[in-house]
Amino acid sequence: MNEFGNETVERHVYPENELTGAEIISNWFREKIFLGLSFKEYMKTLITPLNIGAGLIVFAGLFLIAMRFIYGLDQVTEASNEQPWGLFLTWGLFSGVPFSASGFVIGTGVYIFGVKRYQPIVKNAILLGFLGYLFAVIFLMIDLGRPWRIYYPMAISFGTASVMFLVAWHVALYLSVQFFEFSPSILAWLNQGYLRKIAVSMTLGLTIFGVMLSTLHQSALSAMFLLAPGKVHPLWYTSYLPWLALISAIGAAMALMIVVSKLTTIYFRNRASPEYLGSIDDVTIGLGKASSLVMFTYLGMRLISITHEGAWKYLDTPTGHWFMVEIFILALVPFLYYYGVMKKNVRLIQVTGVVTMIGIILNRFNLTLLTFNYQLPKGELFYWKEVLVVISVIIIQILVYRWIVNRMPVLRDHPDYPNDGH
Repeated sequence: MNEFGNETVERHVYPENELTGAEIISNWFREKIFLGLSFKEYMKTLITPLNIGAGLIVFAGLFLIAMRFIYGLDQVTEASNEQPWGLFLTWGLFSGVPFSASGFVIGTGVYIFGVKRYQPIVKNAILLGFLGYLFAVIFLMIDLGRPWRIYYPMAISFGTASVMFLVAWHVALYLSVQFFEFSPSILAWLNQGYLRKIAVSMTLGLTIFGVMLSTLHQSALSAMFLLAPGKVHPLWYTSYLPWLALISAIGAAMALMIVVSKLTTIYFRNRASPEYLGSIDDVTIGLGKASSLVMFTYLGMRLISITHEGAWKYLDTPTGHWFMVEIFILALVPFLYYYGVMKKNVRLIQVTGVVTMIGIILNRFNLTLLTFNYQLPKGELFYWKEVLVVISVIIIQILVYRWIVNRMPVLRDHPDYPNDGH
């Protein structure tokens, strides 16, 4: 009854503009997933020659990966008991992890030492680091098999006497740390302001924890080779390996950020803020200056290590000649960085970043694949199927990176959180 004693009439008001549940979900997908387009419009944008070519390679690679898990590793590699490590680990793990140090290198500079000069690229550096570690684990799982037992080193069979136990724990923990470091961008994209505030408050602690983990596992990854003194060629075997791995990882991280930052200004220009685009030249010069110092340090330690091991006598051999190619590239790099910084030549620093990446990748290939077990009469390198699988996984990694950058605030600030540094 109402206040006038009449029968109460229950009314439901349906505003004309109120959305149904299906419409809310449809709009969410349109805005967050399909970049403001309908599903059909979005799919049409994906039909390009480049995407079709990438899709065919990925499809072929996924087919070979399925063959590997169904019929065994020998379906896609020529690995043997004498040479158990092939291209999956050489590229995916030993070459990929050093470049994944971008998150801890730039994050340390910005969040711990307060070097705001690199603030525009810190989210991109953390994303690249996270994806690098994630796909290193994927390569490891393709090589090892049994991904459903990935938790065994962490919970069931510790194997504390193995260096791989240390690497497994560090990579798993650091992958988690990098996800949480990047989570403010994910939560801003999902409009989860309260959770984002909590994630932002954890940044300093996560960065410090990440530095501890990354420092340890970057060196531990190369420390494994100290267990095989008779198999590693004397020009690469040295007790300095852990230190060399850590220092070169710092150089690799900065080279990656120099190169990728330039590429983002070309391919993701519409997803970057004017502040980001305007800062890249200054950031590149700063990274070039730091890289020059780091790579001079690496070169000095490398030469000292060879002297310490008494390995100069191997130079006049075919392997020694190949070693000279690697050392020439890595010796050239710090001088090019130095000259580029002195002349403020951004283009030269960016080219030197590419040269640095080639030199460090060559170093990891030489250490883990080309000269490992150098005394075998017939060395096997890799099978063409391995190459196809590696290329397909790299393409997937690039597509995932593109998907995230096109949607989340990586190269720009989210409009709801301007200039908060996360």
